Parts: sequence; C-alpha cells; structure tokens
Amino acid sequence: MHELRARWSALAAGIDAATPAGRDRTVDALRAIAILGVVLGHWLVTALTAGDGALSAGSPLTYMAWLAPVSWVFQTLAVFFLVGGHVAARGYATARERGVSYGTWVGQRLGRLFRPVAAVLVLWVVVAGGMLVGGAELDTVRTLVKLVLSPLWFLLVFAALTAATPLVARLNPLWPLAVVAGVDVWRFGLGGPEWVGWVNVAAGWLVPFTVGAAWSRGAFARRGPALVLLGAGTAATVGLILWGGYPASMVGVPGAPLSNLNPPTLAAVAFGLAQCGLALLVREPLARAMQRPVAWAKVALVNLSAMTVFLWHQTAMMAVTALGLLVSADLPGLHTVPDSVGWIAARLLWLPVFAAALTLCWAAFRTYEQPSRRPKPGPAMAQTAPPAAAITAAAAAGTTDVPRPRTAAATKKITHV
Repeated sequence: MHELRARWSALAAGIDAATPAGRDRTVDALRAIAILGVVLGHWLVTALTAGDGALSAGSPLTYMAWLAPVSWVFQTLAVFFLVGGHVAARGYATARERGVSYGTWVGQRLGRLFRPVAAVLVLWVVVAGGMLVGGAELDTVRTLVKLVLSPLWFLLVFAALTAATPLVARLNPLWPLAVVAGVDVWRFGLGGPEWVGWVNVAAGWLVPFTVGAAWSRGAFARRGPALVLLGAGTAATVGLILWGGYPASMVGVPGAPLSNLNPPTLAAVAFGLAQCGLALLVREPLARAMQRPVAWAKVALVNLSAMTVFLWHQTAMMAVTALGLLVSADLPGLHTVPDSVGWIAARLLWLPVFAAALTLCWAAFRTYEQPSRRPKPGPAMAQTAPPAAAITAAAAAGTTDVPRPRTAAATKKITHV
C-alpha cells in the first residue's frame, strides 16, 4: 500500500509539473464536478427492478418524495453548460485571432464529442440485437436502451450550442431566460400545446451557456454579479416550487405529471442560474485546492476522459445489474423496489462496484475520446495540455514518467478552448 501511495504521489507531481502555468485549473475542476455529479445522481436515483422475467426502470424519488433535495446536489448540468459556454467563447475568440477558420475550429471541438458516442451506439446496437435474438423481453431491451440513449440528448444540445458559438457568444442570458418564461406561461398558464415546451430544450440550456460566455469576457471579475445570480436564482426557484406548482425534484420522476428537466422548466433554469452563481463564487477556493498536486491530478485525469465517463456510466450500472441476476435471489439495492431507507443504504454499498465496472469501460473505450493523431498546437487544443496523451498513458501504465513542457514558449501556446 505504501508503494502504491508513493507511485501515485509521484505521478500526481509529474502531472502537476507537466501542466502549463497559464492553465485555468478552476475550469477543469468545475467540469469534473459537473460530470461526476451527473454520474452519481444517475446511479442513486435510477433503479432496475426485476419482475415477471423483465427489467423495468424505477426511482426512489417515486416512493420517497422527501429525497428531492438529493436532486439539487447531483443535477449539475447547468454547471457543465456554464463551463462549455466559457470554454467555447474563449476558444473561438482565440481561433479568430490566430486566423483559424470556423470550420476547422468547430470540427475539432465536436470531433471529441462524437467519436465516443459512435462507440457507444455501435456496441448497444449489437447488444440489443443479441438480446432480442436470444429471447429477451422487448420491454427489458427497451428499458436498457432508453437508459443508454437518454443522456445523449444533452450532448446533442451541447454540440448545437457549441456550433452556434459565433451567434450566441454575446447574447444576453436574459433573452433565452425570457423565452423559457414565455413558453412556461403559454404551457401552464394559457393552456398551450405540450409540444411547445420542447423549445426550452434549446432556450433553457442556452441560459447557462451564455452566462459562461459572459464569464469569458470578464463579466464576473467581481463577486457582485455572481452573488446576484445565486440569490435571484435561489429565490426564484423556491418561489416557483412553493407557489408556482413546479415539482421540487430537479430530475424526472417516473409517473410524475410534470418533470422539471424533460423539457426544462423555468424552475430548472432558475435553479441552474443559482448553481452558476455558486460555481462562480467558489472559483478562488477551487483554484487554491487545485494547486495541490494530488487534487489536480484527479481532476486532470477525469477531464481527459470526461465524455467516456459520462457515456458509459449507465452501461456500467446495467452490467453490474445484469450480472447480479445470476444470483437466485434479488439483491438489495440492485434489483429490489426502491421504496425504503434500507434500499438507499444498500445502493450506497453498490456505488464502488459501479465505479469498478465504469473503470473497465474506461479502459476499453477511452481511446475513442482521444484524437487518432496528435494535433498541431493551436486554439483547438484549448484546455488540453500538450502532454495530455502522455499523462493518460502514464496513468494507465502506472508509471511516473510524465514529460514536462519543453519551453516556456510552448507553454504559452496553450489557451482555453
């Protein structure tokens, strides 16, 4: 154990030394928090129950409404869009300064998103087809495929907003916020059609994205604007839940008549603004924490495979659940109905098992997130340090031989994307 700790400390020190001095580690930390929040949230509120020879999806929030505050902690997508808007706006501005075309910039930005998506889709086409041929219940296959595909809507919206960065980077967040409010008034106040709510899929996530773009322009250099976001967002969220009829849960609850997330409602967007305000306020403590090599190494490694972690976390959970079916009895917290505190305690014990399965998925599929060949230094390498591939290889191999930047000039070439 002592030797493992020593090797990890040495690796962390190497990653810290190989990181360009000008890199904003806070951005990476917020991204890692957002991704891990979504992963843990899904693992805690998604239950696959076995019955009548089939698996069906459920949620402890259906049976224990008092757990709604858990969704406030783990529903961190607004922070991810905040960081995405910041990185995209700053990266595109840098690309223009360097004469890089929009097509080149957006192609490099989106390529890292869609390569790992293709790997997930191919594997699940094969798995779903094999299950159907093998006689699996259609409802079981539908449940599993839905769990895998449902997170992809977020990537599609994120990709669309990233591609639209030149158009929306300087948009005032109040404009998409007004659209969200107008849509909700039409839907819930004037009896408008349900389909109009899907306008908020774009408008709702455009709000934190444009807040992030404003951050890149220095709009939150002082704490005042972030405090306003936190205070106003919190007050609006509480008011909408208590007096506006919106659900308390910030994630979808099976069987509930209304979801704050599917599509996003004004309550979800107000909550997201509060999250953005909090994220912007904790930048200084995060920056200090990221100066510790061990803390920074963890964040850096998560960021190198962020999309792999996000795309495969549901598959990891389902793989553990499927293997558990080999046991004759239903396993508590894995196959049982999520209707008691005992289920919660049992589910917490399964989290390390899910994490181990996700580690195997990461080892098998992380290469799809990395470029097939090393790109030339430039704006497309935003927020990705030159030794990133070497760091990944070093971590996977358990070695501490991580290269350092060759010169200060090379370090200065790395900017945010």
